[in-house]
Amino acid sequence: MNVTLAVKQYISKMIESSGPGMKVLLMDKETTSIVSVVYTQSEILQKEVYLFERIDSQNRDNMKHLKAICFLRPSKENVEHLIQELRRPKYSVYFIYFSNVISKSEIKALAEADEQEVVAEVQEYYGDFIAVNPHLFSLNLQGVSRGRSWEPSVLPRVTQGLTSVLLALKKCPMIRYQLSSDMSKRLAESIKQIITKEYELFDFRKTEVPPLLLILDRSDDAITPLLNQWTYQAMVHELLGLNNNRIDLSGVPGISKDLREVVLSAENDEFYANNLYLNFGEIGTNIKNLMEDFQKKKPKDKQKLESISDMKAFVDNYPQFKKMSGTVSKHVTVVGELSRLVSERQLMEVSEVEQELACQSDHSSAQQNVRRLLQNPRVSEIDAVRLVMLYALRYEKHSSSILPSLLEELNRKGVSERHRKMIKAVVEYGGKRIRGSDLIAPTDAVAITKQFFKGLKGVENVYAQHQPLLHDTLDQLIKGRLKDSQFPYLGPSSLRDRPQDIIVFIIGGATYEEALTVYNLNRTMPGVRIVLGGTTIHNTKSFLEEVMLAVGSGGERTGGGGRQLSRR
Repeated sequence: MNVTLAVKQYISKMIESSGPGMKVLLMDKETTSIVSVVYTQSEILQKEVYLFERIDSQNRDNMKHLKAICFLRPSKENVEHLIQELRRPKYSVYFIYFSNVISKSEIKALAEADEQEVVAEVQEYYGDFIAVNPHLFSLNLQGVSRGRSWEPSVLPRVTQGLTSVLLALKKCPMIRYQLSSDMSKRLAESIKQIITKEYELFDFRKTEVPPLLLILDRSDDAITPLLNQWTYQAMVHELLGLNNNRIDLSGVPGISKDLREVVLSAENDEFYANNLYLNFGEIGTNIKNLMEDFQKKKPKDKQKLESISDMKAFVDNYPQFKKMSGTVSKHVTVVGELSRLVSERQLMEVSEVEQELACQSDHSSAQQNVRRLLQNPRVSEIDAVRLVMLYALRYEKHSSSILPSLLEELNRKGVSERHRKMIKAVVEYGGKRIRGSDLIAPTDAVAITKQFFKGLKGVENVYAQHQPLLHDTLDQLIKGRLKDSQFPYLGPSSLRDRPQDIIVFIIGGATYEEALTVYNLNRTMPGVRIVLGGTTIHNTKSFLEEVMLAVGSGGERTGGGGRQLSRR
Protein backbone atom coordinates (compact mmCIF):
# COMPACT_ATOMS: atom_id res chain seq x y z
CA MET A 1 0.00 0.00 0.00
CA ASN A 2 2.09 2.86 -1.35
CA VAL A 3 0.21 5.92 -2.62
CA THR A 4 3.32 7.56 -4.12
CA LEU A 5 4.09 4.48 -6.18
CA ALA A 6 0.43 4.20 -7.31
CA VAL A 7 0.44 7.76 -8.73
CA LYS A 8 3.92 7.37 -10.28
CA GLN A 9 2.82 4.18 -12.06
CA TYR A 10 -0.27 5.89 -13.47
CA ILE A 11 1.80 8.78 -14.87
CA SER A 12 4.44 6.42 -16.34
CA LYS A 13 1.70 4.36 -18.02
CA MET A 14 0.12 7.50 -19.53
CA ILE A 15 3.41 8.64 -21.01
CA GLU A 16 4.46 5.18 -22.22
CA SER A 17 1.16 4.32 -23.90
CA SER A 18 1.48 7.35 -26.18
CA GLY A 19 4.55 5.68 -27.75
CA PRO A 20 7.84 7.30 -28.84
CA GLY A 21 8.03 10.92 -29.99
CA MET A 22 7.91 14.42 -28.51
CA LYS A 23 5.04 15.10 -26.13
CA VAL A 24 3.27 17.88 -24.27
CA LEU A 25 1.64 17.23 -20.89
CA LEU A 26 -1.65 19.15 -20.59
CA MET A 27 -2.93 19.48 -17.00
CA ASP A 28 -5.24 21.55 -14.81
CA LYS A 29 -4.37 23.33 -11.55
CA GLU A 30 -4.99 20.26 -9.37
CA THR A 31 -3.38 17.60 -11.57
CA THR A 32 -0.30 19.85 -11.88
CA SER A 33 0.10 19.51 -8.09
CA ILE A 34 -0.61 15.75 -8.20
CA VAL A 35 2.17 15.21 -10.78
CA SER A 36 4.74 17.65 -9.36
CA VAL A 37 4.69 15.99 -5.93
CA VAL A 38 5.79 12.58 -7.28
CA TYR A 39 7.95 13.53 -10.29
CA THR A 40 10.52 16.23 -10.92
CA GLN A 41 10.46 18.08 -14.23
CA SER A 42 13.82 16.55 -15.22
CA GLU A 43 12.50 13.00 -14.61
CA ILE A 44 9.54 13.65 -16.92
CA LEU A 45 11.82 15.28 -19.53
CA GLN A 46 13.68 11.98 -19.75
CA LYS A 47 10.40 10.43 -20.90
CA GLU A 48 10.29 12.75 -23.97
CA VAL A 49 7.80 15.19 -22.43
CA TYR A 50 9.25 18.55 -23.46
CA LEU A 51 6.40 20.89 -22.64
CA PHE A 52 4.07 21.34 -19.66
CA GLU A 53 0.89 23.33 -20.26
CA ARG A 54 -2.34 24.18 -18.46
CA ILE A 55 -5.58 23.28 -20.28
CA ASP A 56 -7.06 26.65 -19.21
CA SER A 57 -4.14 28.65 -20.68
CA GLN A 58 -5.43 30.83 -23.53
CA ASN A 59 -2.21 31.56 -25.42
CA ARG A 60 -0.82 28.15 -26.30
CA ASP A 61 0.85 27.79 -29.71
CA ASN A 62 -0.09 25.30 -32.42
CA MET A 63 2.50 22.52 -32.29
CA LYS A 64 1.40 19.78 -34.62
CA HIS A 65 4.68 17.87 -34.16
CA LEU A 66 3.78 17.16 -30.51
CA LYS A 67 1.52 14.46 -29.09
CA ALA A 68 -0.70 15.69 -26.23
CA ILE A 69 -1.10 13.71 -23.03
CA CYS A 70 -4.02 15.23 -21.11
CA PHE A 71 -4.25 14.44 -17.39
CA LEU A 72 -7.30 16.20 -15.98
CA ARG A 73 -9.86 16.06 -13.21
CA PRO A 74 -13.30 15.14 -14.64
CA SER A 75 -14.80 18.56 -13.80
CA LYS A 76 -17.35 20.38 -15.97
CA GLU A 77 -14.82 23.19 -16.66
CA ASN A 78 -12.16 20.74 -17.84
CA VAL A 79 -14.60 18.89 -20.12
CA GLU A 80 -15.63 22.24 -21.61
CA HIS A 81 -11.95 23.24 -22.14
CA LEU A 82 -11.32 19.87 -23.83
CA ILE A 83 -14.33 20.28 -26.14
CA GLN A 84 -12.96 23.68 -27.26
CA GLU A 85 -9.47 22.14 -27.67
CA LEU A 86 -10.74 19.25 -29.82
CA ARG A 87 -12.71 21.58 -32.08
CA ARG A 88 -9.45 23.42 -32.92
CA PRO A 89 -6.68 20.95 -32.04
CA LYS A 90 -3.21 22.42 -31.44
CA TYR A 91 -1.41 19.04 -31.37
CA SER A 92 -1.25 16.02 -33.66
CA VAL A 93 -2.94 13.44 -31.43
CA TYR A 94 -4.56 13.39 -27.97
CA PHE A 95 -4.32 10.76 -25.23
CA ILE A 96 -6.88 11.77 -22.60
CA TYR A 97 -6.71 10.53 -19.00
CA PHE A 98 -9.20 11.56 -16.33
CA SER A 99 -8.18 11.29 -12.70
CA ASN A 100 -11.60 9.93 -11.72
CA VAL A 101 -14.87 8.51 -13.02
CA ILE A 102 -16.35 10.49 -15.92
CA SER A 103 -19.97 10.25 -17.05
CA LYS A 104 -21.08 8.64 -20.32
CA SER A 105 -22.79 11.87 -21.40
CA GLU A 106 -19.49 13.80 -21.09
CA ILE A 107 -17.66 11.12 -23.08
CA LYS A 108 -20.34 11.50 -25.77
CA ALA A 109 -19.86 15.30 -25.82
CA LEU A 110 -16.09 14.83 -26.28
CA ALA A 111 -16.62 12.30 -29.08
CA GLU A 112 -18.93 14.74 -30.89
CA ALA A 113 -16.35 17.53 -30.58
CA ASP A 114 -13.61 15.30 -32.04
CA GLU A 115 -14.57 15.91 -35.68
CA GLN A 116 -10.93 15.78 -36.81
CA GLU A 117 -10.47 12.40 -35.10
CA VAL A 118 -7.37 13.41 -33.15
CA VAL A 119 -8.27 11.48 -29.96
CA ALA A 120 -6.33 8.22 -29.73
CA GLU A 121 -7.69 7.12 -26.35
CA VAL A 122 -9.72 8.16 -23.32
CA GLN A 123 -9.12 6.42 -20.01
CA GLU A 124 -9.65 6.78 -16.29
CA TYR A 125 -6.51 6.64 -14.12
CA TYR A 126 -7.41 7.13 -10.47
CA GLY A 127 -4.73 9.56 -9.29
CA ASP A 128 -7.12 12.13 -7.82
CA PHE A 129 -5.13 12.93 -4.66
CA ILE A 130 -1.77 14.34 -3.55
CA ALA A 131 0.65 11.55 -2.55
CA VAL A 132 2.69 13.34 0.13
CA ASN A 133 4.65 10.33 1.48
CA PRO A 134 4.25 6.65 0.55
CA HIS A 135 1.78 6.21 3.45
CA LEU A 136 0.28 9.75 3.50
CA PHE A 137 -2.09 11.51 1.10
CA SER A 138 -3.97 14.80 1.06
CA LEU A 139 -6.80 16.33 -0.97
CA ASN A 140 -5.50 19.89 -0.48
CA LEU A 141 -8.93 21.10 0.67
CA GLN A 142 -9.44 23.57 3.46
CA GLY A 143 -12.65 24.82 5.05
CA VAL A 144 -14.58 21.56 4.62
CA SER A 145 -17.26 22.11 7.27
CA ARG A 146 -19.96 24.56 8.15
CA GLY A 147 -20.56 24.09 11.85
CA ARG A 148 -20.86 20.32 12.36
CA SER A 149 -21.96 19.68 8.73
CA TRP A 150 -20.29 19.39 5.35
CA GLU A 151 -19.76 22.46 3.22
CA PRO A 152 -22.12 21.25 0.42
CA SER A 153 -19.70 21.65 -2.50
CA VAL A 154 -16.88 19.83 -0.66
CA LEU A 155 -18.49 16.45 0.14
CA PRO A 156 -18.59 15.27 -3.53
CA ARG A 157 -14.93 16.28 -4.03
CA VAL A 158 -13.82 14.45 -0.87
CA THR A 159 -15.84 11.38 -1.93
CA GLN A 160 -14.12 11.42 -5.34
CA GLY A 161 -10.67 11.85 -3.80
CA LEU A 162 -11.11 9.04 -1.30
CA THR A 163 -12.66 6.60 -3.79
CA SER A 164 -9.76 7.27 -6.16
CA VAL A 165 -7.31 6.30 -3.36
CA LEU A 166 -9.24 3.02 -2.91
CA LEU A 167 -9.16 2.37 -6.66
CA ALA A 168 -5.46 3.28 -6.97
CA LEU A 169 -4.61 0.90 -4.11
CA LYS A 170 -7.08 -1.70 -5.50
CA LYS A 171 -9.07 -1.98 -2.26
CA CYS A 172 -12.79 -2.57 -1.76
CA PRO A 173 -12.99 -1.98 2.00
CA MET A 174 -15.37 -2.47 4.85
CA ILE A 175 -16.09 0.95 6.35
CA ARG A 176 -16.07 2.13 9.96
CA TYR A 177 -16.73 5.71 11.00
CA GLN A 178 -16.71 7.89 14.10
CA LEU A 179 -20.24 7.83 15.51
CA SER A 180 -19.95 11.21 17.29
CA SER A 181 -19.40 12.93 13.91
CA ASP A 182 -22.30 13.27 11.50
CA MET A 183 -19.80 14.31 8.80
CA SER A 184 -17.99 10.97 9.17
CA LYS A 185 -21.24 9.07 8.71
CA ARG A 186 -22.23 11.16 5.66
CA LEU A 187 -18.84 10.54 4.01
CA ALA A 188 -18.99 6.80 4.80
CA GLU A 189 -22.44 6.58 3.16
CA SER A 190 -21.27 8.62 0.17
CA ILE A 191 -18.27 6.29 -0.39
CA LYS A 192 -20.47 3.20 -0.01
CA GLN A 193 -22.86 4.62 -2.61
CA ILE A 194 -20.04 4.96 -5.17
CA ILE A 195 -18.73 1.45 -4.41
CA THR A 196 -22.25 0.06 -4.98
CA LYS A 197 -22.85 2.11 -8.15
CA GLU A 198 -19.41 1.37 -9.68
CA TYR A 199 -19.30 -2.24 -8.42
CA GLU A 200 -17.41 -3.42 -11.53
CA LEU A 201 -14.53 -1.06 -10.77
CA PHE A 202 -14.27 -2.37 -7.21
CA ASP A 203 -14.26 -6.01 -8.25
CA PHE A 204 -10.75 -6.76 -6.95
CA ARG A 205 -9.37 -10.16 -6.02
CA LYS A 206 -10.75 -11.02 -2.59
CA THR A 207 -8.24 -11.17 0.24
CA GLU A 208 -8.63 -13.41 3.26
CA VAL A 209 -9.13 -10.37 5.54
CA PRO A 210 -10.96 -7.54 3.79
CA PRO A 211 -9.33 -4.07 3.88
CA LEU A 212 -10.76 -1.47 6.24
CA LEU A 213 -11.51 2.22 5.73
CA LEU A 214 -11.74 4.14 9.01
CA ILE A 215 -13.22 7.67 8.81
CA LEU A 216 -12.41 10.08 11.66
CA ASP A 217 -13.11 13.74 12.45
CA ARG A 218 -10.40 16.28 13.30
CA SER A 219 -12.57 17.81 16.03
CA ASP A 220 -12.03 14.68 18.14
CA ASP A 221 -8.39 15.71 18.65
CA ALA A 222 -7.84 19.47 18.44
CA ILE A 223 -4.67 19.19 20.56
CA THR A 224 -2.31 17.49 18.05
CA PRO A 225 -2.40 20.27 15.39
CA LEU A 226 -1.68 22.92 18.07
CA LEU A 227 1.68 21.50 19.19
CA ASN A 228 5.13 22.58 18.07
CA GLN A 229 6.95 19.74 16.32
CA TRP A 230 10.54 18.44 16.57
CA THR A 231 10.91 15.94 13.70
CA TYR A 232 12.25 17.29 10.39
CA GLN A 233 9.23 17.13 8.05
CA ALA A 234 6.74 18.15 10.75
CA MET A 235 8.97 20.97 11.99
CA VAL A 236 9.49 22.37 8.49
CA HIS A 237 5.72 22.43 7.94
CA GLU A 238 5.03 24.00 11.35
CA LEU A 239 7.64 26.76 11.14
CA LEU A 240 8.11 27.36 7.40
CA GLY A 241 5.07 25.78 5.72
CA LEU A 242 5.27 22.92 3.19
CA ASN A 243 3.01 23.34 0.20
CA ASN A 244 3.11 20.44 -2.31
CA ASN A 245 6.68 19.74 -1.08
CA ARG A 246 7.75 23.36 -1.65
CA ILE A 247 8.97 25.82 0.99
CA ASP A 248 8.95 29.56 0.52
CA LEU A 249 12.18 30.92 2.04
CA SER A 250 11.94 34.39 0.48
CA GLY A 251 11.44 35.96 3.93
CA VAL A 252 14.65 34.47 5.37
CA PRO A 253 17.25 37.16 6.19
CA GLY A 254 20.06 37.28 3.59
CA ILE A 255 18.71 34.42 1.46
CA SER A 256 20.37 33.88 -1.93
CA LYS A 257 18.24 34.11 -5.07
CA ASP A 258 18.39 30.41 -5.97
CA LEU A 259 17.20 29.34 -2.49
CA ARG A 260 14.09 31.54 -2.28
CA GLU A 261 11.92 28.52 -2.97
CA VAL A 262 13.19 25.01 -2.33
CA VAL A 263 11.67 21.59 -2.93
CA LEU A 264 11.85 18.92 -0.22
CA SER A 265 10.91 15.57 -1.71
CA ALA A 266 11.81 12.22 -0.19
CA GLU A 267 11.50 10.68 -3.68
CA ASN A 268 14.60 12.42 -5.01
CA ASP A 269 16.47 13.83 -2.03
CA GLU A 270 18.28 11.10 -0.15
CA PHE A 271 19.20 13.26 2.85
CA TYR A 272 15.58 14.34 3.32
CA ALA A 273 14.30 10.76 2.93
CA ASN A 274 16.71 9.54 5.63
CA ASN A 275 15.94 12.38 8.04
CA LEU A 276 12.20 12.85 7.57
CA TYR A 277 11.26 11.39 10.95
CA LEU A 278 14.38 12.15 12.98
CA ASN A 279 14.33 14.77 15.71
CA PHE A 280 16.00 18.15 15.47
CA GLY A 281 19.09 17.16 17.49
CA GLU A 282 19.84 14.19 15.22
CA ILE A 283 19.35 16.31 12.09
CA GLY A 284 21.97 18.78 13.36
CA THR A 285 24.50 15.93 13.67
CA ASN A 286 23.56 14.48 10.27
CA ILE A 287 23.89 17.81 8.51
CA LYS A 288 27.37 18.20 9.98
CA ASN A 289 28.27 14.75 8.59
CA LEU A 290 26.77 15.70 5.22
CA MET A 291 28.94 18.84 5.14
CA GLU A 292 32.08 16.88 6.03
CA ASP A 293 31.32 14.27 3.37
CA PHE A 294 30.80 17.07 0.85
CA GLN A 295 34.13 18.72 1.77
CA LYS A 296 35.96 15.43 1.10
CA LYS A 297 34.34 15.01 -2.33
CA LYS A 298 34.70 18.65 -3.31
CA PRO A 299 37.18 19.12 -6.18
CA LYS A 300 40.36 20.71 -4.86
CA ASP A 301 41.04 24.25 -6.14
CA LYS A 302 44.18 23.19 -7.92
CA GLN A 303 42.97 19.77 -8.95
CA LYS A 304 45.26 18.47 -11.67
CA LEU A 305 43.42 18.07 -14.94
CA GLU A 306 46.48 17.11 -16.95
CA SER A 307 45.42 14.02 -18.81
CA ILE A 308 42.29 13.30 -20.78
CA SER A 309 41.33 10.69 -18.17
CA ASP A 310 41.60 13.33 -15.35
CA MET A 311 39.24 15.56 -17.25
CA LYS A 312 36.86 12.71 -18.02
CA ALA A 313 36.77 11.70 -14.33
CA PHE A 314 36.02 15.30 -13.34
CA VAL A 315 33.23 15.65 -15.91
CA ASP A 316 31.74 12.27 -14.92
CA ASN A 317 31.69 13.22 -11.25
CA TYR A 318 30.55 16.80 -11.79
CA PRO A 319 26.74 16.15 -12.02
CA GLN A 320 26.87 14.15 -8.78
CA PHE A 321 28.97 16.85 -7.17
CA LYS A 322 26.60 19.56 -8.36
CA LYS A 323 23.59 17.63 -7.07
CA MET A 324 25.29 17.10 -3.71
CA SER A 325 26.24 20.76 -3.56
CA GLY A 326 22.57 21.71 -4.12
CA THR A 327 21.42 19.27 -1.41
CA VAL A 328 23.96 20.59 1.10
CA SER A 329 23.18 24.28 0.56
CA LYS A 330 19.42 23.60 0.66
CA HIS A 331 19.42 21.63 3.93
CA VAL A 332 21.98 23.87 5.62
CA THR A 333 19.71 26.85 4.79
CA VAL A 334 16.52 25.12 5.98
CA VAL A 335 18.03 23.77 9.21
CA GLY A 336 19.72 27.13 9.84
CA GLU A 337 16.40 28.94 9.54
CA LEU A 338 14.64 26.41 11.81
CA SER A 339 17.41 26.91 14.34
CA ARG A 340 17.07 30.71 14.16
CA LEU A 341 13.30 30.52 14.75
CA VAL A 342 13.68 28.06 17.65
CA SER A 343 16.01 30.41 19.44
CA GLU A 344 14.25 33.67 18.49
CA ARG A 345 10.83 32.41 19.61
CA GLN A 346 12.21 30.40 22.58
CA LEU A 347 10.41 27.36 21.22
CA MET A 348 12.13 24.87 23.51
CA GLU A 349 10.62 26.49 26.61
CA VAL A 350 7.28 26.95 24.83
CA SER A 351 7.21 23.35 23.62
CA GLU A 352 8.02 21.94 27.05
CA VAL A 353 4.94 23.68 28.51
CA GLU A 354 2.81 22.61 25.52
CA GLN A 355 3.78 18.99 26.14
CA GLU A 356 2.97 19.35 29.84
CA LEU A 357 -0.47 20.74 28.96
CA ALA A 358 -1.10 17.96 26.43
CA CYS A 359 0.11 15.03 28.55
CA GLN A 360 -0.10 15.81 32.26
CA SER A 361 -2.78 17.05 34.60
CA ASP A 362 -1.04 19.13 37.25
CA HIS A 363 -3.21 22.25 37.12
CA SER A 364 -1.22 24.43 39.51
CA SER A 365 2.07 23.79 37.65
CA ALA A 366 0.38 24.31 34.25
CA GLN A 367 -1.17 27.67 35.16
CA GLN A 368 2.12 28.98 36.58
CA ASN A 369 4.07 27.91 33.50
CA VAL A 370 1.57 29.34 31.01
CA ARG A 371 1.46 32.63 32.93
CA ARG A 372 5.27 32.80 33.07
CA LEU A 373 5.57 32.37 29.30
CA LEU A 374 2.81 34.88 28.54
CA GLN A 375 4.81 37.46 30.45
CA ASN A 376 7.97 36.68 28.45
CA PRO A 377 8.27 39.38 25.73
CA ARG A 378 10.16 36.98 23.40
CA VAL A 379 7.24 34.54 23.18
CA SER A 380 5.46 35.32 19.89
CA GLU A 381 1.75 36.06 19.56
CA ILE A 382 0.90 32.73 17.90
CA ASP A 383 2.83 30.76 20.57
CA ALA A 384 1.13 32.67 23.41
CA VAL A 385 -2.28 32.00 21.84
CA ARG A 386 -1.65 28.29 21.30
CA LEU A 387 -0.57 27.87 24.96
CA VAL A 388 -3.85 29.40 26.12
CA MET A 389 -5.77 27.21 23.63
CA LEU A 390 -4.11 24.07 24.99
CA TYR A 391 -4.88 25.23 28.54
CA ALA A 392 -8.52 25.93 27.57
CA LEU A 393 -8.93 22.46 26.03
CA ARG A 394 -7.14 20.64 28.85
CA TYR A 395 -8.80 22.43 31.81
CA GLU A 396 -12.10 23.29 30.14
CA LYS A 397 -14.25 22.08 33.04
CA HIS A 398 -11.69 22.57 35.84
CA SER A 399 -13.19 24.17 38.95
CA SER A 400 -10.19 26.53 39.38
CA SER A 401 -9.73 27.42 35.69
CA ILE A 402 -7.92 30.74 35.23
CA LEU A 403 -8.89 31.12 31.56
CA PRO A 404 -10.46 34.62 31.96
CA SER A 405 -7.29 35.95 33.58
CA LEU A 406 -5.11 34.35 30.85
CA LEU A 407 -7.24 36.07 28.21
CA GLU A 408 -6.70 39.33 30.07
CA GLU A 409 -2.96 38.60 30.08
CA LEU A 410 -3.04 38.15 26.28
CA ASN A 411 -4.84 41.46 25.97
CA ARG A 412 -2.12 43.17 28.01
CA LYS A 413 0.51 41.50 25.80
CA GLY A 414 -1.11 43.24 22.82
CA VAL A 415 -2.44 40.04 21.18
CA SER A 416 -4.94 40.90 18.43
CA GLU A 417 -8.66 40.44 19.03
CA ARG A 418 -8.80 38.00 16.09
CA HIS A 419 -6.30 35.70 17.81
CA ARG A 420 -8.07 35.99 21.16
CA LYS A 421 -11.39 35.04 19.51
CA MET A 422 -9.73 31.90 18.16
CA ILE A 423 -9.40 30.49 21.70
CA LYS A 424 -13.17 30.35 22.17
CA ALA A 425 -13.51 29.01 18.61
CA VAL A 426 -11.09 26.11 19.26
CA VAL A 427 -13.07 25.03 22.35
CA GLU A 428 -16.28 25.33 20.33
CA TYR A 429 -14.68 23.19 17.57
CA GLY A 430 -13.01 20.47 19.65
CA GLY A 431 -14.16 20.89 23.26
CA LYS A 432 -15.60 18.27 25.61
CA ARG A 433 -19.16 18.70 24.35
CA ILE A 434 -18.10 17.79 20.79
CA ARG A 435 -15.63 14.95 21.33
CA GLY A 436 -16.64 11.34 21.16
CA SER A 437 -13.33 10.16 22.66
CA ASP A 438 -11.43 10.27 25.94
CA LEU A 439 -8.91 12.78 24.58
CA ILE A 440 -8.02 14.29 27.95
CA ALA A 441 -8.92 12.05 30.88
CA PRO A 442 -8.93 8.31 30.22
CA THR A 443 -11.92 6.57 31.77
CA ASP A 444 -11.14 2.87 31.34
CA ALA A 445 -8.88 1.06 33.81
CA VAL A 446 -6.31 -0.05 31.21
CA ALA A 447 -5.66 3.50 29.98
CA ILE A 448 -5.44 4.86 33.53
CA THR A 449 -2.90 2.16 34.48
CA LYS A 450 -0.89 2.89 31.33
CA GLN A 451 -0.82 6.59 32.17
CA PHE A 452 0.22 5.79 35.78
CA PHE A 453 3.17 3.64 34.66
CA LYS A 454 4.19 6.21 32.07
CA GLY A 455 4.33 8.75 34.90
CA LEU A 456 6.47 6.42 37.03
CA LYS A 457 8.99 5.71 34.28
CA GLY A 458 9.60 9.37 33.56
CA VAL A 459 10.03 10.67 30.05
CA GLU A 460 12.97 10.06 27.71
CA ASN A 461 12.34 13.26 25.76
CA VAL A 462 10.21 16.06 27.22
CA TYR A 463 9.53 17.39 23.71
CA ALA A 464 8.08 14.10 22.45
CA GLN A 465 5.82 12.93 25.30
CA HIS A 466 2.64 13.51 23.33
CA GLN A 467 1.08 10.81 21.19
CA PRO A 468 -1.86 11.73 18.98
CA LEU A 469 -5.26 10.24 19.78
CA LEU A 470 -4.89 8.41 16.43
CA HIS A 471 -2.17 6.21 18.00
CA ASP A 472 -4.60 4.81 20.59
CA THR A 473 -7.41 4.49 18.04
CA LEU A 474 -5.23 2.45 15.66
CA ASP A 475 -3.71 0.43 18.50
CA GLN A 476 -7.22 -0.56 19.66
CA LEU A 477 -8.30 -1.26 16.07
CA ILE A 478 -5.34 -3.58 15.38
CA LYS A 479 -5.92 -5.44 18.66
CA GLY A 480 -9.62 -5.84 17.85
CA ARG A 481 -10.69 -3.69 20.80
CA LEU A 482 -12.02 -0.60 19.03
CA LYS A 483 -15.59 -0.26 20.29
CA ASP A 484 -18.35 -0.75 17.74
CA SER A 485 -20.47 1.56 19.88
CA GLN A 486 -18.08 4.48 19.11
CA PHE A 487 -16.85 3.38 15.66
CA PRO A 488 -19.68 1.38 14.05
CA TYR A 489 -19.42 -0.51 10.76
CA LEU A 490 -21.47 0.81 7.88
CA GLY A 491 -23.83 -2.02 6.99
CA PRO A 492 -24.52 -5.34 8.68
CA SER A 493 -21.14 -7.09 8.38
CA SER A 494 -18.14 -6.67 10.66
CA LEU A 495 -14.50 -7.79 10.65
CA ARG A 496 -13.77 -10.88 12.72
CA ASP A 497 -10.03 -11.06 12.10
CA ARG A 498 -7.25 -8.60 12.91
CA PRO A 499 -7.25 -6.02 10.08
CA GLN A 500 -4.25 -6.04 7.73
CA ASP A 501 -4.79 -3.21 5.25
CA ILE A 502 -6.11 -0.05 6.92
CA ILE A 503 -6.87 3.27 5.24
CA VAL A 504 -7.54 6.05 7.78
CA PHE A 505 -9.06 9.33 6.64
CA ILE A 506 -9.38 12.44 8.84
CA ILE A 507 -12.06 14.95 7.86
CA GLY A 508 -10.76 18.42 8.68
CA GLY A 509 -7.12 17.48 8.02
CA ALA A 510 -4.31 15.21 9.25
CA THR A 511 -0.90 16.27 10.64
CA TYR A 512 2.70 15.17 10.15
CA GLU A 513 2.78 14.02 13.78
CA GLU A 514 0.00 11.57 12.94
CA ALA A 515 1.89 10.53 9.79
CA LEU A 516 4.88 9.72 12.03
CA THR A 517 2.61 7.58 14.24
CA VAL A 518 1.44 5.64 11.17
CA TYR A 519 5.03 5.26 9.92
CA ASN A 520 6.08 3.81 13.31
CA LEU A 521 3.07 1.44 13.48
CA ASN A 522 3.85 0.20 9.95
CA ARG A 523 7.41 -0.51 11.07
CA THR A 524 6.59 -2.22 14.34
CA MET A 525 3.39 -4.15 13.58
CA PRO A 526 4.20 -7.06 11.24
CA GLY A 527 1.41 -7.90 8.81
CA VAL A 528 -0.33 -4.53 9.23
CA ARG A 529 -0.21 -1.88 6.49
CA ILE A 530 -1.67 1.55 7.21
CA VAL A 531 -2.17 4.55 4.93
CA LEU A 532 -3.26 7.90 6.38
CA GLY A 533 -5.09 10.64 4.52
CA GLY A 534 -6.76 13.93 5.29
CA THR A 535 -8.70 16.68 3.57
CA THR A 536 -5.41 18.60 4.01
CA ILE A 537 -2.16 18.37 6.06
CA HIS A 538 -2.27 20.95 8.84
CA ASN A 539 0.17 23.05 10.74
CA THR A 540 -1.11 25.30 13.55
CA LYS A 541 -1.78 28.22 11.22
CA SER A 542 -3.85 26.26 8.69
CA PHE A 543 -5.66 24.38 11.48
CA LEU A 544 -6.78 27.66 13.08
CA GLU A 545 -8.07 28.84 9.69
CA GLU A 546 -10.00 25.55 9.41
CA VAL A 547 -11.46 26.10 12.90
CA MET A 548 -12.53 29.68 12.14
CA LEU A 549 -14.25 28.56 8.92
CA ALA A 550 -16.01 25.72 10.74
CA VAL A 551 -17.37 27.87 13.56
CA GLY A 552 -18.18 30.64 11.10
CA SER A 553 -15.69 33.38 11.95
CA GLY A 554 -14.17 34.59 8.69
CA GLY A 555 -11.42 33.31 6.44
CA GLU A 556 -11.70 32.01 2.89
CA ARG A 557 -12.19 28.56 1.51
CA THR A 558 -9.43 27.09 -0.63
CA GLY A 559 -9.05 24.06 -2.86
CA GLY A 560 -11.10 22.57 -5.67
CA GLY A 561 -13.51 22.47 -5.43
CA GLY A 562 -11.36 5.60 -20.28
CA ARG A 563 -15.26 3.87 -21.72
CA GLN A 564 -13.53 2.92 -26.10
CA LEU A 565 -13.16 4.20 -22.27
CA SER A 566 -11.03 1.69 -20.46
CA ARG A 567 -10.49 1.93 -16.73
CA ARG A 568 -7.43 1.14 -14.66
